[in-house]
Amino acid sequence: MKKLWALLFFCHVTFSVKHSLLYFLTATSGVPELPEFMGYAVVDDFQVGYYDSNIETAEPKVDWRKFVKENPQHLEYYNNECYVSQLFFRVTIESLMKRMNQSGGVHILQRMSGCEWDDETGEIRAFNQYGYDGEDFIALDLQTLTWITPKPQAVITKDRWNTDKARLDVNNYYFIHMYPAWLKKYLEYARSFLQRTDLPSVSLLQKTPSSPVTCHATGFYPNRADLFWRKDGEELHEDVDKGEILPNHDGTFQMSVDLNISSIAAEDWKKYDCVFQMSGVKDDIITKLDKSVIRTNWVPPSGFPAGAVIGVVVGLLLLLLCIAGLFMCRKKTNGFRAANTSDSADSNSDCSQSQLSEKTGGGE
Repeated sequence: MKKLWALLFFCHVTFSVKHSLLYFLTATSGVPELPEFMGYAVVDDFQVGYYDSNIETAEPKVDWRKFVKENPQHLEYYNNECYVSQLFFRVTIESLMKRMNQSGGVHILQRMSGCEWDDETGEIRAFNQYGYDGEDFIALDLQTLTWITPKPQAVITKDRWNTDKARLDVNNYYFIHMYPAWLKKYLEYARSFLQRTDLPSVSLLQKTPSSPVTCHATGFYPNRADLFWRKDGEELHEDVDKGEILPNHDGTFQMSVDLNISSIAAEDWKKYDCVFQMSGVKDDIITKLDKSVIRTNWVPPSGFPAGAVIGVVVGLLLLLLCIAGLFMCRKKTNGFRAANTSDSADSNSDCSQSQLSEKTGGGE
């Protein structure tokens, strides 16, 4: 199944310094806990503004309020665009449900659009694509200025939209000219907090002495970075497991890469190191594979197993309970009868039966 949202990865050998302006629109049907329509504007992984069908107004994030105050036409554009898109998405999702014979259930219509700009080459890449229920539905090829689709159910939409030349011209103007110009304007305004460079803290982590050693870097920005293991200065591609670049709650990023040490002799550890590289930063952060710096929560087992200790304690408690029970039973019986041999045996039998009845839930 193809995913509508694509993740961008960067190789540590050739960094491409790209900036992006993305718009995410989502309409839902049959999801009462969510607004019927939601929209986000994102610049370089930072959310700029938000709109939904409950508030029905575009709200800039705190860092962008000064910009909106100085450029009110941007907020006016987003308010109008979101309101029109909300109506369009409502009609479209109802039409798709009828076309696909879907009378109910949960359904989601999404659009991801925007542009990327490479500030080194000047290259601009624009895109406008729709997804329905988690699968690609229809997309605009801005090279040929035509709509294309992998879904037979979208052919009707494709043919109708391709005949609408005015709409195609508007899309071409927005994505090739207006949005890239806005992106550059946004970057100029937000240079202090979008075009900064934050270096990470790098740690070596391990669950147990036999587990892989994880090299973990966190707190870096931007996400044009790479993390990898080397041996004798050469990057390793075997016995390593690299994770994705993930966002932190504060807008920075984290990533990790595991090294399988099961086949590494102790005297060879000094040959290995973990390297963090970031676009635009001259010096790499290098962390040697060293047992003394590995952080772990693993606690070695004691000489006497904890399970055995628990077993002994439980056994002693059960023995004490049995002794106490017999003592109470004898005391109770002796309080009502003379202590002769035959009576004593009968009494113990009655008392044992009474205790068994209590423990097994017998009786009324």
